[in-house]
Amino acid sequence: MYKICVFAGTTEGRKLVEFLSAQDLFVTACVATEYGETLLKPAKNLHVSARRLTKEEMIQMLSDTRYDLVIDATHPYAADVTNNIESACGLTGTEYLRLLREDSSLSSDAVFVSDIAAAVDFLNSTEGTILLTTGSKELLKYTGIEDFTNRVYARVLPVNSSLEACQKAGLLPAHIIAIQGPFSEEMNIAMLKSISAKYLVTKDGGTTGGFDEKVKAAQKTKTQLVVIGRPPQKEGSSFSEVIEILCKRFSCVNRPDVTVVGIGPGNRDAMTGEVRKAITHADCLIGASRMLKAVGSVGQAVYDTISPDKIADFILNHPEYRHFTVVMSGDTGFFSGTKKLLPLLDRCEVKVLPGISSLAYFSAKLGISYEEINVISLHGREQNIALDIKRNFRTFVLVGGQDGVNALCHTLIQSGLEQVKIYIGERLSYSDEKITTGTAKELADGKHDPLSVVLVENAFPDAVITHGLPDEEFQRGSGKEGIVPMTKNEVRSVSLSKLKLTERAICWDVGAGTGSVAIEMALKARKGWVYAIEQKESALKLLQDNKERFGLKNLTVVGGRAPEALEDLPTPTHVFIGGSSGNMKEIIGNLLTKNPSVRIVATAISLETITELNACMKEFAFTETEVVSMNVARARKLGEYHLMTGQNPIYIFTMQNGGKKE
Repeated sequence: MYKICVFAGTTEGRKLVEFLSAQDLFVTACVATEYGETLLKPAKNLHVSARRLTKEEMIQMLSDTRYDLVIDATHPYAADVTNNIESACGLTGTEYLRLLREDSSLSSDAVFVSDIAAAVDFLNSTEGTILLTTGSKELLKYTGIEDFTNRVYARVLPVNSSLEACQKAGLLPAHIIAIQGPFSEEMNIAMLKSISAKYLVTKDGGTTGGFDEKVKAAQKTKTQLVVIGRPPQKEGSSFSEVIEILCKRFSCVNRPDVTVVGIGPGNRDAMTGEVRKAITHADCLIGASRMLKAVGSVGQAVYDTISPDKIADFILNHPEYRHFTVVMSGDTGFFSGTKKLLPLLDRCEVKVLPGISSLAYFSAKLGISYEEINVISLHGREQNIALDIKRNFRTFVLVGGQDGVNALCHTLIQSGLEQVKIYIGERLSYSDEKITTGTAKELADGKHDPLSVVLVENAFPDAVITHGLPDEEFQRGSGKEGIVPMTKNEVRSVSLSKLKLTERAICWDVGAGTGSVAIEMALKARKGWVYAIEQKESALKLLQDNKERFGLKNLTVVGGRAPEALEDLPTPTHVFIGGSSGNMKEIIGNLLTKNPSVRIVATAISLETITELNACMKEFAFTETEVVSMNVARARKLGEYHLMTGQNPIYIFTMQNGGKKE
């Protein structure tokens, strides 16, 4: 087993130890204090040395245990420690690798001084309270500040050695701020305000060391920042480069931690506590720009994207970050990108945290229960929205785009639903949240925010849920080919019953005519799709008109002759054949090739078609077959009497589960 020693006196060092502890390696972590040990997660393959080591003790340790690599992840200001580690490695013949902390990218109007002595000289030329954030080890050097006891406050670690150093320097107990970081911008602001600080003394610990948060806090509180210059760093490698070296040299596996969180409607106050914690402790936040601005902290690494593929690629190719948090709007299980992302993260340790959905939030604002609300999303989806609203008392709609609300209102007006009641929720949870109520007609031409949701109330749902629509519901017509045929109400009802459609069925209507069967298929298979195939030009226009008349988004009109027109269509689960033009055998053969279990219902009036279907039933081995002869008579008025007039008899064939005989 390979042996690696990490001098882990920094945040990066602790992350590196955490990474190595998850590998098949023996790891020694050297920290200066027992408190430093408490910050490391225990692991079976991890040994911790929790005391300051002299150069001689380092040499002895490296001689006793022959390490394959020593990684120096100490603070950039700990120049003496770095020199001792490098020297001990050289004398014992141990490979040495320096992990370099990245410089802060933020500029500031700070006063930069070369060392503590220069800082003391500068501060002696000033007046006002001073907050020291450079640790306890060198507090005695600051005692040269005039009126030190009254002017100076020190922020140190909450350990005995730090408190003893403060007492030795003569700091008053009330001037000791003993607390463990990391410190957010808000925490820094609160501390500076609590002591009315005029000066904040710090070292440039880089982004990881919280320097950016100090800069922002100083700017917002008008506190003068005094920065003690960083010693020149020795040559070394960045965190990501170190991880890459370890993966290549020691076959380490990079399995980053990923937390996918729902941030609710958007306001931070509307997030759960565990979601806020996951965001705060993330090494890198990923999500849409709007959400990153709403939840991210100053200096926190971010990646702006909503593409699942790009998110997964970024996580797997940036080992410098160990803990990722992917922020999703609303709830992770409610029309969220989480569903597509999770299968791409199989090489990660993944946790999913829910948020408050816009449905739950909006319903609470309106004071209604949402347990029986029909939920629809129009974000990149085709949906028979008018039909859904006709069928349901309440429908919640996630609208998309700049004019999403307006488009919805106009669709409802075109479908005869101009008087339904609409509630529009704009920028929910934000300070400029707005809720508007009116009818579809009243709100159709208003200006609405793109971040909107809609609740529609239809007080009198009247959509017919049984099949067999009246023939008068469909537009009829004729062209140069003659009258466009239509499967009549009674025959259509029985045929649809025989088809046994499912909600997600993929349906074909071959020889669709006016489209009466295709229309009813689309109404039943609401989450599926219907393809209406027709070769006559006059019928194609009628098909399109009837599709628009019923507002169906899940119906595609296909022009062409079967079976040629069927070749490129998606595999069907259910097929109705209303016309075959003499190609019945070829059509059924095509269907069975695409899906041997396809359910087929075909109708026949002429003796020739009946003969064709009988021949197909003999030639193809179906496990289920049925033939129904149907005779329908309709009343017609003759004077004061009603006489029953017989219609053409029709045969309905049902076939399923077969393959061609050898």
